[in-house]
Amino acid sequence: MSEFRITGRAKLAGVIGHPVTHSLSPVLHNYWLARHGIDGAYVPLSVAPDAFVTAVKGLQVSGFRGANVTIPHKEAAFAIADEVDPMARIAGSVNTLVFREDGVIHGSSTDGFGYVANLESDGIDVAALASRGPALLLGAGGAARSIATSLLEKGFQVVFSNRTAGRAERLAMELDAAWRRYFPKGDAPRLSAIAWDMWEERLGDVALLVNTTSLGMQGGPAPDWTPKLGTASSHLVVSDIVYVPQETPFLKAAGEQGLTTSGGLGMLLHQARPGFRAWFGAETEVDEATVAYISAVLSNR
Repeated sequence: MSEFRITGRAKLAGVIGHPVTHSLSPVLHNYWLARHGIDGAYVPLSVAPDAFVTAVKGLQVSGFRGANVTIPHKEAAFAIADEVDPMARIAGSVNTLVFREDGVIHGSSTDGFGYVANLESDGIDVAALASRGPALLLGAGGAARSIATSLLEKGFQVVFSNRTAGRAERLAMELDAAWRRYFPKGDAPRLSAIAWDMWEERLGDVALLVNTTSLGMQGGPAPDWTPKLGTASSHLVVSDIVYVPQETPFLKAAGEQGLTTSGGLGMLLHQARPGFRAWFGAETEVDEATVAYISAVLSNR
């Protein structure tokens, strides 16, 4: 790894959140900066919701190249962007801002990209998987919205299930309407919702099962959460966006049943790549060294 250095010409970016102390993004981006020998820095920026617009404008005039945006600012980032990528427009949220030299703020949502890229890096043929059956997403929050948008783009039928049934139904209707507005002449998306107490019975028809909730997270309300997977078909792929622990009880149970699994850490790492390229002008890869470095950081937290 190259020796770290920063000068007055440094390329600057950061992550805006409230709170932001939990974010691994500064560790990851600064690791990549040092590894590529880039004169730059990526900093955590704790910004209260009522100061978000002021903070973004201040970063822009201060020479920052852009910023990641995390909870609770993703909808505000969508609103402040002058240009928004198609998938971010459908998802209705932005997690990556790029400040262009002409003054335009460009917004994109890279969570869905990171999710799909992680599946592919785990050796999963996403296109083939989409032909085998629908994706069942557990949860109806921002992560589910972004992941579903990218899965729709890949040709999946998407089914939502949430403990509050109305949220899953509303998300299905909202994404359907957004897709039709943006692609009025394209194929209509295939979106639906099922009750939380029924999704385990549907696994025989499902090709991809995704936990987008905090269930199974270390320190969360249900760290031992392990659903029943007995009705799953042998080709089911089980994934979890929780990455602490890296193997959740959910993934462990799926693996013991012989199912293909994909963990959440890779999504976190892959979603950072487009922003790094835009701000710092270099391609990165999520290789064994990167995963080992971030895993060591996580184990020491």
